[in-house]
Amino acid sequence: MKSFLTLVCTLAFSLSPFFAQGEIDSLSQSAKPTHYNLVLIVADDLGYGDLGFTGSTQIKTPHLDQLAASGVTFTQGYVSSAVCSPSRAGFITGINQVEFGHDNNLAGVELGFDVEYNGMPLSQKTIADHLNKLGYVNGLIGKWHLGKEPQFHPLKRGFDEFWGYTGGGHDYFESLPDGKGYKEPLESNFKTPDPITYITDDVGNESVDFIERHKDEPFFLFAAFNAPHTPMQALEEDLALYQHIEDKKRRTYAAMVHRLDLNVGKIMQSLEDQGLAENTLVVFFSDNGGPTDSNASINAPYRGQKGILLEGGIHVPFVMNLPGLLPKGLIYNEQVTSLDVVPTFLALAGDTETDMGIFTGVDLIPHLTGESAPLADREMTWKFTISRAIREGDWKLVSIPDRMPMLYNLAEDPSEQNDLALQHIDKATYLLKKLGKWDVNLPHPVFLEGAVWKKRQLGLYDHEYQLKQPEVK
Repeated sequence: MKSFLTLVCTLAFSLSPFFAQGEIDSLSQSAKPTHYNLVLIVADDLGYGDLGFTGSTQIKTPHLDQLAASGVTFTQGYVSSAVCSPSRAGFITGINQVEFGHDNNLAGVELGFDVEYNGMPLSQKTIADHLNKLGYVNGLIGKWHLGKEPQFHPLKRGFDEFWGYTGGGHDYFESLPDGKGYKEPLESNFKTPDPITYITDDVGNESVDFIERHKDEPFFLFAAFNAPHTPMQALEEDLALYQHIEDKKRRTYAAMVHRLDLNVGKIMQSLEDQGLAENTLVVFFSDNGGPTDSNASINAPYRGQKGILLEGGIHVPFVMNLPGLLPKGLIYNEQVTSLDVVPTFLALAGDTETDMGIFTGVDLIPHLTGESAPLADREMTWKFTISRAIREGDWKLVSIPDRMPMLYNLAEDPSEQNDLALQHIDKATYLLKKLGKWDVNLPHPVFLEGAVWKKRQLGLYDHEYQLKQPEVK
């Protein structure tokens, strides 16, 4: 049935010169899909500059490049935090996570804090909670990292199916029945997990299986890849492709990104094979910028990395693909954020009951199809432990504890090389007051990670960062 509807839609557009507009509208309305499927693919710790469509010539990513070429590429795509857990809390709720106390990365329980609150607050609804009411089946394959206590489990946060792990990272080759940390066992509520082959492949394969099992009903798939997060582990066949890269860590990283790309291609091919590609919205981004010091990623042309609020920590590769509705090959140059995913998904799913005003983000579809004006000069705010930042139009101010606020004009200086705070003291004062007023109205964090991380984050502002793509021999 879906294939027939897709054919009718295609004919409607191809024959449009021969119909009056009213006839076209009537045909299009009758040929609309019965529902849209929703797929969110998230990479973990991916460097901005490490994909073909973001400028890399060293690492080959043909499947992700095709996803971008046939969809919408956002040149100014942001996430709401510079590290994994708070970023995920933001994009899975559509609300800036610091506004409900999810300011830190999840780790152990610090003294004075209650283990019962060591996860994303139960007061918050997830995208899966919302979609449940609309008849969607919701699946999470891969990483959770929003709480390990039973009350935070994804199956209690709206997901119908879960295959993966609840921690923040995993070994790529092994899990142990009584393992902890990166060796924790995989779990699933719909099958006994097979032994890990290579976890990037396993996430891809389980995602394909989810699509095949639910092809005849509305579904939301969250494919939460581990790659290219540490530990630095790659398949020998992939390492061989990049043997010309002398630095061992960079070589391993490139191989891991290559395998990620193959599995994104596997998911996209499955949608094609099932006749679902035209009416499935696929969104791809990284949960934060690459941690250049730990996985040899490159965020060029942006300065900074995972853990801090310079562009390298929060400006990420970002793509939306929906062939039946969105323009193909569109390069969208206005600011968007991962917080836009939830309202976009809900609007596309036909949600008419949820108050969209509760979300920090907005429905992007009308802005991409021309129904609404471009999202010009958006205001965005960030807070992560020691760092605060605000962007308004082209101006961005970053505030950290050991120096004067830093002010950058991103239109002229996307690499944040020239601090203009003293030259534009009025603009800096204006943005600092605005940021401060927002900050003092935020709730206390509901949990903290160890204080050692704050000192490390501060030091990252003084690192030297690679701002150009590596030369390819």
